[in-house]
Amino acid sequence: MVESIGTKRTVWLFATAVLVLVTMWMIFEWVPTERNLGVVQRALYVHVPLAWISMVAVGVVAAASLMYLITGKRRWDSIALASAETGVLAGTLMLVTGAIWAKPIWNVWWTWDAKLTTTAILWFFYVAYLMLRAFAPPGNQAYRMAAVVAVLGAVDVPIVYYAADLWRTAHPELIIGPAADSSGLTSEMGLTLLVSVVAFTSLYIYMLVDRYRVRQSELEISDLKREMRNYLYAPSTSDVPATAQSLRAAAAEPIGD
Repeated sequence: MVESIGTKRTVWLFATAVLVLVTMWMIFEWVPTERNLGVVQRALYVHVPLAWISMVAVGVVAAASLMYLITGKRRWDSIALASAETGVLAGTLMLVTGAIWAKPIWNVWWTWDAKLTTTAILWFFYVAYLMLRAFAPPGNQAYRMAAVVAVLGAVDVPIVYYAADLWRTAHPELIIGPAADSSGLTSEMGLTLLVSVVAFTSLYIYMLVDRYRVRQSELEISDLKREMRNYLYAPSTSDVPATAQSLRAAAAEPIGD
């Protein structure tokens, strides 16, 4: 069973890598250069998928955090943490690629445009989420506090998405999502953007699952350490957890014959 899961993950990673390579080829070789914006427009095919992943990641963090607050089950907290770390990475790259696009177009790396400002606020929300988890005293209380921050931060998601419609902004019109207007894209541009979104989404899901598995292993190791501490300080065998008792029994057996 474990071998089967490992094989599936390897195939998934290989397929995602091939899809990303195809995406890079389409961006830099196949899709035509936009007439007005020039070469810098190619940043769109990376920036937009990163923005999409950031929004999806925030939604997953908020939903998993809400489920953790309701149920108290650690697996929901693990999903929230995995998505937050992946989402912050995607959000950081989104801001960087946006600045690369803005410099030749707006002649500045950053401007306090409504879209950019609300996006920066969302990014800081989830950096605060990770910092709270990292520096607060360990335990369920810190995780619950972080979950509340995640749920509150998700309120900013629709504001970010509709900022260009709610305020007068220099940011380009939406080209993905329910309020998108992709009429300005040629068929080649639309196909390249679609393939890029699929490739980056697959990569996000792979990273999410992988980080979740690592987090679960971290929790298992933490539980084992706690049981070992109970074993060391337990006054009698009857007070020792089952796992620690089995470890004691295994340690008492002679090595070899």
